[in-house]
Amino acid sequence: MANSATPYGLLQDAAIALDGTDIVWVGARQGLPTEYAEWPVEDFGDRLITPALIDAHTHVVFGGNRAQEFEMRLNGASYEEIARAGGGILSTVNATRSASEETLLSDAQTRVDALIAEGVSTIEIKSGYGLDTETELKMLRVARRIGDARPVRIRTSFLGAHAVPPEFTAQPDEYIREVCIPTLREAHAQGLVDAVDGFCEGIAFTPSQIAQVFDVAQELGLPVKLHAEQLSNLGGAQLAASYGALSADHIEYLEADGVLAMAQAGTAATLLPGAFYTLRETQLPPVDLLRQQGVPIVLATDCNPGSSPLTSLLLTMNMGCTLFRLTPEEALLGVTRNAARALGLAEQGTVAPGQRADLAVWDIEHPAELAYRVGFNPLYKRIFGGLA
Repeated sequence: MANSATPYGLLQDAAIALDGTDIVWVGARQGLPTEYAEWPVEDFGDRLITPALIDAHTHVVFGGNRAQEFEMRLNGASYEEIARAGGGILSTVNATRSASEETLLSDAQTRVDALIAEGVSTIEIKSGYGLDTETELKMLRVARRIGDARPVRIRTSFLGAHAVPPEFTAQPDEYIREVCIPTLREAHAQGLVDAVDGFCEGIAFTPSQIAQVFDVAQELGLPVKLHAEQLSNLGGAQLAASYGALSADHIEYLEADGVLAMAQAGTAATLLPGAFYTLRETQLPPVDLLRQQGVPIVLATDCNPGSSPLTSLLLTMNMGCTLFRLTPEEALLGVTRNAARALGLAEQGTVAPGQRADLAVWDIEHPAELAYRVGFNPLYKRIFGGLA
């Protein structure tokens, strides 16, 4: 998946030399340098090796589920109607607040295991279902513990600006000032935060409210990202770009000015077809504009209990192609090189010297099969930090 004139950067009959957790050489097998000739060899035959996959946008730590809301939507209620009636994010907030840390960990590990089984090595996990200091910190601790308990790399995002909690109904500014920002500072002090996120939308927070949070993130030296233009266009992507955001996510209602701002800032576009599918949306993200401006396109599961109860990054790739008309190569880039970029991980996402030795070995003949198949997992082996 490195830049190459060859589709996918694909090498035939190749060899990869690993030294501990790092890739030190890649090339044609017959050109293997003599210094590696006596190293132990594992022959994968005719299988395909890619970078291990990266899920760059998830909410896998949460309490309860929202299967009843799924049923409500099928009976005609909209996502916004459910949210305004006290459902949606707030119903998960109640379940997450009441759940113990051990319960949250156990439930999240089940979802993470499903991702690992499909060749995923790195997962971004957001808070945002606590909306009070105690629960937000609890969620972030659980996310960190997943990385200790499972062979997976975890990146955490503080999403305190996800929704207005019931105790601050009609007082979003007070919530941002009195709860969200102090909690961010405390989470950072405890080493629990890698990035800061927010939900800029009519049912959540305005650009000016998000800007207050991003100002603190900038002060703390934390990168930002944003849920933007999912249900309407409030200019969230432009706001995110003005802070040099790693990514703007969802972006179905993004227009040309926002795309241009992202391109100029180097902000990636994270597309979330699982939410688009589950919510039965019809407004497509501006894929052609993103291509024209050279904005890196990322795909992620958005695994969450309400709008995307999805734990398959392989299915996400197929959805990205089928629903958004990405090419299979764009889909694979979206869960490898571009996904690493959206998490600020320069050492991941390609099979190249100097990269971390996170690899996926597949029982397939061509990379397009990863996006082509539905409900089929061809993973043969996952290599994480040089270890199978």
